[in-house]
Amino acid sequence: MPTLYLIPTTLGDTSLNRILPSYNTEVISALRYFIVEDVRTARRFLKKANPAIVIDDLMFFELNQHTSPAAISDFLVPMKEGHDVGVISEAGCPAIADPGADVVAIAQSKSYKVVPLVGPSSILLALMASGFNGQSFAFNGYLPVQPADRVKAIKRLENRVYAENQSQLFIETPYRNMKMLEDILQTCRPETKLCVAADITLDTEFIKTLPVGVWKKNIPDLNKRPSIFILYK
Repeated sequence: MPTLYLIPTTLGDTSLNRILPSYNTEVISALRYFIVEDVRTARRFLKKANPAIVIDDLMFFELNQHTSPAAISDFLVPMKEGHDVGVISEAGCPAIADPGADVVAIAQSKSYKVVPLVGPSSILLALMASGFNGQSFAFNGYLPVQPADRVKAIKRLENRVYAENQSQLFIETPYRNMKMLEDILQTCRPETKLCVAADITLDTEFIKTLPVGVWKKNIPDLNKRPSIFILYK
C-alpha cells in the first residue's frame, strides 16, 4: 500500500543529527515525490539529509495558503499509481499548525497509509520545558493582528487558564514578537505565569517561565526569533 510520510525538518540552522533519527534519512532517500511549502527550502533540507540525493530526479508539489483544494487532491495522484509520497513543512512537524493537514485529511479519506516520522515540534518542546499543565493544554495559533482584538484574545486565554486549569499556547510572527510580549505584560495579572520559548533546538535557545510581574523587570529581546508563548497559573 502506498504511504504518505510526514517528514519533520529542523526548526532553524542546526545539525540534523541533533534532532532527527537516521531512519528519517532512509525514508527520505527512497522517496521521489514530495509535497512541500517551499521548493527551495525543501531542496536544501533534502540535500542536507543526504548529499547523494539527485534533486533533479525528484518531483515537488508546492502547498501553501494559496493552493486550491482541487490542486491539493492532485498532489496525491502518485499514490494512486502506487508511489510513496513525503510531506515536508517549512519548519518542525508537518500538519501541525501547517497546511500539510489538508493533504493528510485527503489521504485518510482515501484510506492511504499515513506515517508520521519522529522530529521536533516547537509546540510540544516549549510545553515540556515550561513546567505547566501537560495534561490539559490548547494551542491557539496566531492571535488577532488588531491591537484591541489581540488584547481581548489574551484576556480570554488568561481566563481559560484559571477557569479550566489549562495551559494556553500561542504564537506570533517573529517581527511582531515584542509587541505581543508587551501586550501580554500589560494585559495579564502580575501573578499569571508566562513561559517564553524562543529559538528552540538552536544554539541561541531561550526558554524561561516567570510571573508576568517579574517579566516586566527583565524583558528579553525576541525580535525576529521564532517563539512560543504559554500562559498558566
